Amino acid sequence: MSKRTFTQIQSQAVPIPSENIDTDQIIPARFLKATTREGFGENLFRDWRYDKNGLANADFVLNQNQFEGEILIAGKNFGCGSSREHAAWALVDYGFRVVVSSFFADIFKNNALNNHLLPVQISDDFLQAILAGVQANSKTEFLVNLEAQTFTWLETGQSEQFEINSYKKLCIAQGLDDIDYLLNLEEEINEFEQKSPY
Repeated sequence: MSKRTFTQIQSQAVPIPSENIDTDQIIPARFLKATTREGFGENLFRDWRYDKNGLANADFVLNQNQFEGEILIAGKNFGCGSSREHAAWALVDYGFRVVVSSFFADIFKNNALNNHLLPVQISDDFLQAILAGVQANSKTEFLVNLEAQTFTWLETGQSEQFEINSYKKLCIAQGLDDIDYLLNLEEEINEFEQKSPY
């Protein structure tokens, strides 16, 4: 999975208003056998996207052509359930770069950040407003500004700030994982070692 960086994203959004979407709904357990991160996107929300015969469910949003974009807007308590990192892999592999909700399960949130998927937590009222807005106008767009930590509904100008750990913010902006970050500090580490009396 290639590392992707961003400081701003302007995009349409895909709405899934259901609350308490757990990681088994995001990526069912029977698809966790792969050893690499690639390919999980095709089974994202598998049991909602397809019936038992493998036929597409026309009522599910990922099968509706009018909804597209790099932003997923989901109901409250997204990513609850088991701690599988595959849920973040599946969302990224499908093409999402941002997930918006009014609450995220802690483990999912950390897994998302580790995979350069930005979880944007906003208020319940704003979430309900944008979910209704996207369903009314699938072409409406949003601006995610990582530097300013703001999420803006461009159609109305409504905006809220979101929180993010400063280290993870740097990693997403520069496309770094933990090892990359340490390698970037090699000069400082060597200098410290040379000065150390031990």
